[in-house]
Amino acid sequence: MKSLLIKNRLFRATFLLLLLTQSACDDGFLERQPLDKISEADVWKDEKLIEAFVNTCYNVRHGFLVDYYMMPLTDEAYRRGRETFHLINRGEITPVNNVALDHWSNFYNIITNCNIFFQKIEQAPIGQEIKNRMIGEVSFLRAYAYFRLISFYGGVPLITNVFKLDDDFAAVRNSYEECSSFIVSELEKAQSLLPLSYTGSNQGRVTKGAALALKARVLLYAASPLNNPQNNAEKWQKAAQAAKEVIDLGIYQLQPNYKALFLTPFNSEVIWSRQFRNNLRVEHSIDLHFYPNGSGGYGQVNPLHNLVDAFEMKSGKLPAEDPSYNPQNPYANRDPRFYDCILYDGAKWQDRELGSYLPGGPDSSEGAEGWNASFTSYSVRKFIDESVRRPSATNLGNTPWIFIRYAEVLLNYAEALYQLGDEAKARELVNQIRSRESVKMPPITETGPALLKRIQHERQIELVFEEHRFFDVRRWKIALQTDNEDAKKMVITRNPATGQKTYKVEVFQARAFQERNYLVPIPQTEIERNAQLQQNPGY
Repeated sequence: MKSLLIKNRLFRATFLLLLLTQSACDDGFLERQPLDKISEADVWKDEKLIEAFVNTCYNVRHGFLVDYYMMPLTDEAYRRGRETFHLINRGEITPVNNVALDHWSNFYNIITNCNIFFQKIEQAPIGQEIKNRMIGEVSFLRAYAYFRLISFYGGVPLITNVFKLDDDFAAVRNSYEECSSFIVSELEKAQSLLPLSYTGSNQGRVTKGAALALKARVLLYAASPLNNPQNNAEKWQKAAQAAKEVIDLGIYQLQPNYKALFLTPFNSEVIWSRQFRNNLRVEHSIDLHFYPNGSGGYGQVNPLHNLVDAFEMKSGKLPAEDPSYNPQNPYANRDPRFYDCILYDGAKWQDRELGSYLPGGPDSSEGAEGWNASFTSYSVRKFIDESVRRPSATNLGNTPWIFIRYAEVLLNYAEALYQLGDEAKARELVNQIRSRESVKMPPITETGPALLKRIQHERQIELVFEEHRFFDVRRWKIALQTDNEDAKKMVITRNPATGQKTYKVEVFQARAFQERNYLVPIPQTEIERNAQLQQNPGY
């Protein structure tokens, strides 16, 4: 981030020198207004231009970015065709090769824009009401950027000013606790300035509820074993109270249809989302990347059989614990969310049946565009718009990316309450999610440590593919178990004469996770630019 600032300022200085040189031949040159651009001074005098600048601060990375998918960096999925992902899965990540987890520059660029905003906004001659709303938005967005940074890297340099050319660009890392305290204070400022909702073209901007919900997530992470090894109960109390504040707003509720909630913009479960307009220009292409190869898709993200085994039977038991589970009919009688999230061999799909079997399955390596076949025999169903037929660069759905939704808040609250000893209320919150109209899974009844495992398991299923699993297994300090398990696939063989299928689970990728991997390495380029920046342990 700092190097980009230096380059930009050196470029402007060089450009100004060229202008001064040219002015020797034209005494009036410097007094002319540019005809093809808006000056920086003009931006901060105009409400619409300031709002356009604020909009640039919303350009945070979302979960549909092809090179930054989080799903394949967990025990959820495999990413075909990207070696940078496999380096991480094999525990071989270094400060040099961590391309798929290099979020440093993106979020510091957002922070830089936010800092510029705060430097300029107080003197801007615009109405106080709109100014306050913008301050609330940018406070939230800077807090979100810092939260993502500390979730990946641990404590990072807290920078709130805009660097000048003669400044000392070296900065030391603040502690995780210092960063999280700053983030919480920014979100509290935001929640006091933001409205509860918007209408019209302002829908999608962050709200008071978004600030409260993000604060609840920040405090939950800060209370978790990775960041709270002493298990300080006060931290869990703060996390619980923050989640309760969201619930007490009384404006959010679970949607009845699990699959539909991800495709319906601005529904009552969504707290903060990003909308896309693929009908105007391509802003994401998940339909093309997730669709199976038999329907013209790239099939790039392949759910693991490990995840399939994590979906309960309709009885509420895991397949390995349910006597009715038949490994030769493995997809029968499962949690309804399984059918909403995973495409599997034999699934009803658009106007046909999915076929990942060999020989000759339409979605196998011997089907149409077999080079795009799933390595695991599974594809992602969650998020994709099934009304799209044979997706392409000009034929895509507009699925929004949901950053925060109400079900997560309920799970955050349940986890914090469990840690505070209120097991009855924790169970009630989890069962509220499991009783969703389209899900209706049996209520959980466990107590003690078994209840904590059920809460964690419910997060794994309910929030699958939503960029929670990567952080959850780390903050719970269980990644040494979950991310050291070999990745499994399903191999399906079909008898051409009888049509009988045989299902066999096989290991296809060894995975490794080391203690050092609980944090991501800071990019080596950043370490070389700033001698004060200390690398994470083990790298």
